[in-house]
Formats: sequence, C-alpha cells, structure tokens
Amino acid sequence: MKRRAFIKKTGWLAAAGAMPLSSWTAPDTIKLTILHTNDVHSRIEPFPMDGGRFQGLGGASRRAALIETIRATEEHVLLVDAGDIFQGTPYFNFFGGELEFKLMSRMGYDAATIGNHDFDAGIDGLAKQLPNANFPFIISNYDFKNTILEGRTMANKVVKKGKLRIGMIGLGIELEGLVPKTLYKETRYLNPVELANHHAAKLKQEEKCDLVICLSHLGYKYRSDTISDVSLAAQSRHIDLIIGGHTHTLLKQPERVLNLDGEPVLINQVGWGGMHLGCIELLFERNRRGRCVNCKNLAVGA
Repeated sequence: MKRRAFIKKTGWLAAAGAMPLSSWTAPDTIKLTILHTNDVHSRIEPFPMDGGRFQGLGGASRRAALIETIRATEEHVLLVDAGDIFQGTPYFNFFGGELEFKLMSRMGYDAATIGNHDFDAGIDGLAKQLPNANFPFIISNYDFKNTILEGRTMANKVVKKGKLRIGMIGLGIELEGLVPKTLYKETRYLNPVELANHHAAKLKQEEKCDLVICLSHLGYKYRSDTISDVSLAAQSRHIDLIIGGHTHTLLKQPERVLNLDGEPVLINQVGWGGMHLGCIELLFERNRRGRCVNCKNLAVGA
C-alpha cells in the first residue's frame, strides 16, 4: 500500500476532549516514534546460518544498533515489549532470564508486559530476575496477591516524552491450562476487557494522557470466542493502540478496529524471535489529536 493511501486509511485519533495539548504555547508539532517487540524468546544471537528460513535474522546486538540509529534521528522514542521475553534458547536455560533483562535495560526499554513463557522458570524465577530490569513490567489483569510478585508490577503507567503524556496498560493471557499452576502459584487472572477499560479510562480522563497504549499478550485473533487483540479493541474505550504478542503474528500493516464509541484502535504485532522491530510514527499537533503518519516493521539483520 502506498504511503499516502496508508495514511488516509489508518489515520486515527486519541479520544476527543482528553487532550491537554491545547495548553501548548508553541504552534509546532510533536512526533512520537514507538518501537516495539514481542515474543523474542531469549533469541540473543541471530538465527544460525544453516540454510533455514530465518538464517541470519534477529540478534540483540543488531536490534540495539537499529534502535540507536533511530534514536539518533528521532527526538521522542518509546520502546516497549509485549511479553514472552523468556524461553527458546540455551541462554535462558543457563542464565534464567538474567541476560535478557540486562540487554533490554541497556537498550533502554521503557516498559514491558508479561507473557506466559515468562513464568517458565516459575514465578520465583521471574521475580529473581526483576532487579536486572531497569524498566517496569505493566500487567493490569493479573492479581499477584499472596505471591512473590505482589507490589512489584504496575497496573498502569504514565511516561512523558516531551510534552506528551503516554499512558500504558498491560494484559496477560489466561494461564490456567497453558502454564502449570506450580509455576504461577496463586496468581489470579482477571477479566482483561474490564480491567483494560477501567485503567484506560483512568489514564485518559484522570491522568489526561494524550495516548493510551495496551501492551497485550492475549494474541492477535482466534476462530473461537477467546479474547484477542481484535475482540478487545472492539469492546474497548479510550485505548488508541494495541501492541500485541503471543500468536507470533507478523502483520504486513496494522489492523484498524472500531471501538465501542466508533473510534479507531490500531493493532500491530511483529512476529517472534526478535527478527523484526515494529516502528509506528505518530504526529501530534496543538489543538488536534494524534494521527498515525507511518508504520513499518523493520527487519533485524539480513
């Protein structure tokens, strides 16, 4: 799809009346670049040059270099992850997630949510590695009461980039039947739609956020009635962008779904293994709501 046609089709706005940008004194615009990953699965090194489909792709050092290049040219960059950071290579088996969190910290991630495979060393193993992450884990629909993670994650968070206030929530998939209970212990799964709408409303109406992002590990779309990013978007209010994970879906372009108020919600997901880095560029103008001006999934390596 040509750039102009894509912009026309996917241009979308944050909720009316919730924008503090009207207080700007300068007439200039602010561009926000959102970089995102999902389901990296402990892929520290590129896929081996073995003739396989993914040979030479990915790798933490290449991703870090790409992120650094973008930061050198863009003033306001947000970097987030949608879960399943752990599991998939011997690095996780040996280091238990320490290396993954340290590398993400060096890359300057702003936030991440929790995927089902992030419990593969147990909730105690996940908690053990949290000191290696200098970014917060945002999860709105897991109740960690009476577990080692109680009070160590956030249900929502506001990040400032220039004059912009960006609200973030996180949603995790139902763990029962997917993860042994011995690994997640007393963690309770709560209704993701209810919690998402609750926290999104708080971020837009009380925190006066210009943009609300949902970091989701629910999965892109299912044939069943299982809650997914697509069905969440349709049942949501106040969420502008869903950064997805879990189903390893590499979208050629973001999907646009209308929410309960008829407002568009943008959904994107970038496969798995760190082979791609999502890049969404939004433009905010004084007295106007944000609009998507470009979106591309950047290949990491070759």
